[in-house]
Amino acid sequence: MGNRVTRDDFEWVYTEQPHTQRRKEILAKYPQIKTLMGPDPHLKWIVSGMVFMQLLACYLVKDLSWKWIFFWAYAFGGCINHSLTLAIHDISHNVAFGNKQAKWNRWFAVFANLPIGIPYSASFKKYHIDHHRYLGGDGLDVDIPTDFEGWFFCTPLRKLLWLFLQPLFYSLRPLYVNPKAITRMEIFNALVQFSVDLIIHYLWGLKPVIYLIAGTILCLGFHPISGHFIAEHYMFLKGYETYSYYGPLNWLTFNVGYHMEHHDFPSIPGCRLPMVKKIAAEYYDNLPHHQSWIRVLWDFVFDDSIGPYSRVKRLCKLAKES
Repeated sequence: MGNRVTRDDFEWVYTEQPHTQRRKEILAKYPQIKTLMGPDPHLKWIVSGMVFMQLLACYLVKDLSWKWIFFWAYAFGGCINHSLTLAIHDISHNVAFGNKQAKWNRWFAVFANLPIGIPYSASFKKYHIDHHRYLGGDGLDVDIPTDFEGWFFCTPLRKLLWLFLQPLFYSLRPLYVNPKAITRMEIFNALVQFSVDLIIHYLWGLKPVIYLIAGTILCLGFHPISGHFIAEHYMFLKGYETYSYYGPLNWLTFNVGYHMEHHDFPSIPGCRLPMVKKIAAEYYDNLPHHQSWIRVLWDFVFDDSIGPYSRVKRLCKLAKES
């Protein structure tokens, strides 16, 4: 994408994130974009279909050999589970039932969480707000790797290992970087999740439970869909901290590839983000973007100038809670 240099630290900047100003400019020029905000009426039905598809799969895999359990977990079930994590991402912005029904969104996210096998939705919501409010914020945006990750995972083999271990780092990093008190919703999320896991185990045995959890871990790690984790904010070109991807995998990921558009307008559901790009084309067409998430993973592993340090960092003032 351009000239690159080997990195031994994050890219520190002393400017505000670009999305706030671009949002103001686009809304001033195209006020009709406000009509795209609000709930997606189809999201709850799509997610419900995916949840029940995975429950059916639990029944179908209960008598398979272990090698086929892991094969289908990676090739099929994990893809659905990864897609559900991105549905939860959308739901965390209240686009399933709207801002006036915030609790319905939280509870529905717990329902969408069920095939993932591990409680996730409530903790994700708690930290994802900071990712948008303090993008790149030192000690606030837990999407950014730690200094240890940047220092240690710096060779192709180590970066490949880091990709496999992404689910572990994403779940443990917040506890180290920005620990927060456990909320009532997180307890509810865990109780519901583990209860359903036990029911599945009681009905069909251990294999369906392993199918769900293994699929989640495998497909959030080294998997083509996981290219979006790297593509979204890793600095492939100096001066740009957010990148979009407009390829076919958006069909499976609730348009998470439209990531510049999403950070500009987080209250617009994924299904309408292509309309944002179409309306405000001059703001997006000339920005660098990715053509392939698989190519992103390849470059991340084998390009010496790209690694966990390839992130923009800034110091942010903590906003007052309303």
